[in-house]
Amino acid sequence: MSYQKFLECKKIKHIQSGFEIDRDQIHSILFDYQKDLVKWALKIGRAALFTMTGTGKTLMQVEYARQVYGKTGGNILILAPLAVSAQTIREAVKIGVTINYAHNQKETKPGITITNYERIDNFTPEYFSGIVLDESSILKSFDSSTRTILTDKFKQTPYKLACTATPAPNDFMELGNHAEFLNVMSRTEMLSMFFVHDGGDTSKWRLKGHARDKFWEWCASWAAILSKPSDLGYSDEGFILPELRTHEIVTPSEAPDGMLFAFEAQTLEERRLGRQSSFKGRVERAADIVNKSDDRFLVWCDLNIESDALRKAIPGCVEVKGSDSQEHKEKSMLDFSAGKIKCLVSKPSICGFGMNFQVCHKMVFVGLSDSFEQYFQAVRRCWRFGQKKPVDVYVITSEAEGAVVKNIKRKERDAMVMINSMVEYTKSFVMDNLKKAVKLDRTYCPDKSIIIPAWLKSEKGEN
Repeated sequence: MSYQKFLECKKIKHIQSGFEIDRDQIHSILFDYQKDLVKWALKIGRAALFTMTGTGKTLMQVEYARQVYGKTGGNILILAPLAVSAQTIREAVKIGVTINYAHNQKETKPGITITNYERIDNFTPEYFSGIVLDESSILKSFDSSTRTILTDKFKQTPYKLACTATPAPNDFMELGNHAEFLNVMSRTEMLSMFFVHDGGDTSKWRLKGHARDKFWEWCASWAAILSKPSDLGYSDEGFILPELRTHEIVTPSEAPDGMLFAFEAQTLEERRLGRQSSFKGRVERAADIVNKSDDRFLVWCDLNIESDALRKAIPGCVEVKGSDSQEHKEKSMLDFSAGKIKCLVSKPSICGFGMNFQVCHKMVFVGLSDSFEQYFQAVRRCWRFGQKKPVDVYVITSEAEGAVVKNIKRKERDAMVMINSMVEYTKSFVMDNLKKAVKLDRTYCPDKSIIIPAWLKSEKGEN
C-alpha cells in the first residue's frame, strides 16, 4: 500500500443514513433555504440545524418529521420546552400536519407526537423511528442528566434532528454532545481527534491549529450553521432585524457591614448577596419603566424575591415562577404570545427558550445572572426575524453587579466571534453538502490479510 493510499484510508469518509427526496416534495410554504436544509437533513438522516432564532426551525422540524413518517411509517417524537409544544402544534397546521400532544406513552398516537423535556421518562424510545429536539442546546452540558438520558435512550433511533440557535454558547467543544447524540462521534473521540489540553488544566481543551479546517469540515457534514439566509447564498429579504437598543441603568448599592463604600462584587457569593441587598431599588426602577408605558413588556428576573416584588409593584402583570403548575406556565406564555397579557414576569430559565414573542418589543432585566445563553435567548424572544419594531432592552443592575455585566459583555463578544467563525468556516462545506447531502463517518478500508505470529497459534495450529 502506498503512503498516499494509507492516508486516504485514515480519512473520515462520507456515507449517508437517510433518504433523498425531490425539492418539490417539500411543502411550498417553506422558504427556499428551508427546503434545502430539510432536504439535506433528510438525506443525512441524523443531523443538526444550528440556525438563528426566527429562521423557521419549527416549520423545518415539522416538515422533517412529516417526511420521515411518510417515508418509513415509523412514529416520530418531538421534544420541546414547556409551552413551545402548543406553539409547534399551531405552526404545524400551516402545512397540514396534525401533531398529537402526549403526557406519557399511553397517550401517543400513530404519527407525530410532541411532549416536553420534563416528561421524557414517560416514553418508550423503541416506539419511535425518529426524534426531533427543539432547543437542543439542552445537550450542551457534559454532566447534564437530561443529556445522558436523551443520548442513551435514543441511541438506536434511526432518524434524529437537533435544532437550536445556541449549540455551543461557551465553547466549541460543547458541539461534541450534539455529535454524540446524533451517533456521529463520541465526545471523547472528538476531543482526542481535534482538541488538545490547554496547559496543565485537563478540564480545558483547545482546538488544534492544524486541525481547524478539518474540524469545521467535519461539523458541516452533520450540522448546518446559519445566522441569516445569505450565509448560504440565499436572499435576506424579510430577515433584516430592526434596531436593538440596550439601556443600562445602574442603581446605588448599600455598603456592606463594616465598609464605608459599596464595592463591585467578584465572587459568586458576593454577587448573590449583592443582588439580594439591592433588589428593592432595581424592582422600583423596573416597575417605574413598565407602569409609565402602554407597551407590552417582558420582565426578566433571577431571584424569587425579585419576582414576588415585581408582581406586587406592576399592576395586572402575570408572574410565572418555577413552583407554578405546568398548566399555569404554559397558559401564561401562550396568552402573552397572543397579546392577551400586557406584562409577563419570569426567569429566563423558565420562559426564555423557544417561544415567539414578537408581539412585544420591550423588556427589562432586573439584574443579570452569569449565564450568557439565558440572556441571549431571553433577548431573542422579541428581537428575532419577524419583529417589525426596534427592540428596547433595559438592563437594571446595582453598583455591586458591575463584574456580572462585564462578564456577560465578554461572553457576548466571545459568542459573536464563535458564531461568525462557525458560519465562516462551515458555509462553503454546508453549501457543498446541501448539493451532495452526505454524512461523514470513519470507514476503515483494509486491503491485506492479517498475518498471525506463530507464537500466538496453539500447538494444534488453531488461532
